[in-house]
Parts: sequence; structure tokens; C-alpha cells
Amino acid sequence: MNFRGNLRRLINEVGCDFVQQLPYPHVELFFWRPDDGTINFGDYLSLVIVERCLQRSGYTLSDETARQVQLFAIGSVLHYARNDNVIWGSGINGRPGQDDLNRRVQTLDIRAVRGPRTQEVLRRRGLSVPDIFGDPALLLPHSFPGRLQRRHVRPWSFVPNLHDLRASGHERSNVVSPLGSWNRRIEAILEADLVLASSLHGLIVAEAYGIPARYVRLSEAESEFKYRDYYEGTGRFDVEFASSLEQGREMGGAEPLNFEHAPLMDAFPIDLWRGTH
Repeated sequence: MNFRGNLRRLINEVGCDFVQQLPYPHVELFFWRPDDGTINFGDYLSLVIVERCLQRSGYTLSDETARQVQLFAIGSVLHYARNDNVIWGSGINGRPGQDDLNRRVQTLDIRAVRGPRTQEVLRRRGLSVPDIFGDPALLLPHSFPGRLQRRHVRPWSFVPNLHDLRASGHERSNVVSPLGSWNRRIEAILEADLVLASSLHGLIVAEAYGIPARYVRLSEAESEFKYRDYYEGTGRFDVEFASSLEQGREMGGAEPLNFEHAPLMDAFPIDLWRGTH
């Protein structure tokens, strides 16, 4: 099997993807996807947001660049990072038994991370990490002004993570699956007056558009780390979690986020395409 065949086999095994595989130097965007070939909308937003940032400057992911680079944006994917990768908004997963960063990684070009907990882990490894926080999905309202709008259709919705997706006892009409096209997932989220979620990006999308949201922790499958990392990166350090949908509805949304989009937007590594870094 040739190199490209081996690469595709590796991608299928670890459940992640690169965009795009081209025969000339370019920026490869790395994001996670389920190993069954479906799309988890939160991770896929990495492609959506990066492409939109590039369009604003007249570039594409297919452009030839001065050097080959791998870019990490949305997702708890830093355990996949390798030396000299560029990081813009990614975070540590924090799942027990999963290395927070490959021990062979000594150098990363970090422009922003999801939150201060990720920053702390990386700094303990001796890496330079700026004080620029935020998940790039928070840029959606600024990236698509006027396209995605709130609609008051239902009093609440629940956006489960993949582990909770098949949980029983939820009202089907109120459940927004994280699997499927990014725009339809977001449109469904924006129909609710309150969003309950165990999907991190269910929370992030709701709060980006000003919808009250509450994290509902239904299982121990995901570490609290990435949720705390997101909350603390948006200025909130004592958010209480709900343990059921009923409790979440009673609690209502968490304190609104405290987030300025400009620093994260300005940290986008457009220099990779301009060849100035």
C-alpha cells in the first residue's frame, strides 16, 4: 500500500480527518469524526469556521502554501497533535487514561486555546501559550451574520453527546441529535428558548447566539475537564451542572458568557497562507 493509502487507513482507524490531501504544500485541517463515517456537527464546525475565515481574506484550504502545515481548530483533539502543528482554539480532552498530549511533542505553534485549563496543561509541558481563549464555534454569529436566526418554536431542547444519544426517556421532539449537517443542527438549536446539553457544542452554539443553556451531566463517559475549560475560557468559574433534564429545566441557563470575539478572530493564523510566519 502506498503512502496515501496508509494515511487513509490510519485516519479510518483513529476516527479523525484531514482536509485536504493534496500533492503540494498546503495547510491540512485536522478534525475528529466518528469511525463509522458519520459527522459530529461540533467537530465538523472546524471546517466550516476555518473556511469562512479564509474566504474573508480571499484564500481557500486548497491553496498551495509556502510550507506544509497541520492546523488544529475546534475539538478536544490535542492528544493527536504532533511537533510544529498550529493550534487555534483546540482543547485538551481530559478523559481518564488518555494522554493530554503526546510525550514526543516538544514544539507547537499555539495561537489560541479553548480555555485556561488547556493552557495550564500545555504550559506545564514547557510550551508557550498566549492568553487568548475561546472555542472558534463562538464565532458563528460573526461568521454568518443574518443567516442563522433564533426562532421561538419550543420551550427547551436537549442536545446529547454521542454517549448519551441513545439514552431512553427523552421526548423525541425535543432531542437534537449531534449527528448530521452542521446547519440543520444549529437551526434546530436556535428554535429553543432553553438548551440543555451534554454535547459541548450544543452549549457553545446556544450561548454564542444568546440562548440560555445548561450542561446536563447524564453519565461519566466524558471528563468534566473540557466543559470547565470552556466555561472558564468564557469568564465563568463556578457553573453548576444539572444531573437530569428535569433539574436542568428547573435551573435554567447558566450565567451568560463573557467573551470578546475579536482576540480569537485576530489570532486566526492567516499568515500560514500569506507565507509571512
